[in-house]
Amino acid sequence: MKGAVRSIGRVFAFIGLFLILLIPLQLALDGLVAGAGGDALLLGTASGAVAATLAGVVLLRILERRPGGALGIAWTSRTPAEIAIGLAIGTLAIGAVAGLLSIAGFVRYTGDAGSVGSWLWTLAADFGLLAVAAYAEEALFRGYAFQVLVRGFGAVAATLFASGLFALAHSANPNVGALALVNLFLAGVLLSVAYLRTASLWFATAVHLGWNWGMASLLDLPVSGITQLETPLYEPVVSGPEWLTGGAFGPEAGLPGTLAFAAALVLVLRWRRIAPAPEMRALGPLIVDPEKRVA
Repeated sequence: MKGAVRSIGRVFAFIGLFLILLIPLQLALDGLVAGAGGDALLLGTASGAVAATLAGVVLLRILERRPGGALGIAWTSRTPAEIAIGLAIGTLAIGAVAGLLSIAGFVRYTGDAGSVGSWLWTLAADFGLLAVAAYAEEALFRGYAFQVLVRGFGAVAATLFASGLFALAHSANPNVGALALVNLFLAGVLLSVAYLRTASLWFATAVHLGWNWGMASLLDLPVSGITQLETPLYEPVVSGPEWLTGGAFGPEAGLPGTLAFAAALVLVLRWRRIAPAPEMRALGPLIVDPEKRVA
């Protein structure tokens, strides 16, 4: 009981410090985002990423007496593999969804203006933009607050709570519906498990990024109802029932999206190669049993 109360108190400490850091960061960026177009989204998400990371690192050092890298941001011998595997899982999962919909005739592509050069530039720029956005959400939903909840209430309760908040945070997105919220909750579970299996925000961010980048940039489909990103050379034409295609919200609101999230979750749970790096264990992340730390 004492540990649970302490965890709740530290969650509120994180929220308070996060807001204290976020507000001046956003105010400082107001002049930069004016008329910046796509860069406005990048700067806006960057402020959230910085605030969530700094708040987590500060509280880890002050309240937990642990190094900031224990938040899940330390670069270890397994980080490159974690990024590669995470990107592959996310991209292949959404690719499978699009493939099924294409085979069924619900998604087809027509030609659009652009060149190979503009296509490559768009993919690279979108990757950077979506990487910052994905990390910002991971630092907020799988960062310090999530980690102290795991320690205080257990992994299952913390995952269910954080996944519910993750879905709720997207509930005001354009064209959101009931199935979309269910799938976003499932996505939150997947990303929480990705962190829990590795104690690495790099891995959770890579899974998140692979899905979003594959959907929004490679496939040029809406991501959580957002359609600002446009890919040259081709344009998707979506038809069929929304419970299958996701409609204007994107594949995350369709049944194939549900199956893809579930399949990715099983893979992350069962793949033995997905585990904390020895260097990460040695840092003492809050979710790892201290008795199992590697010296």
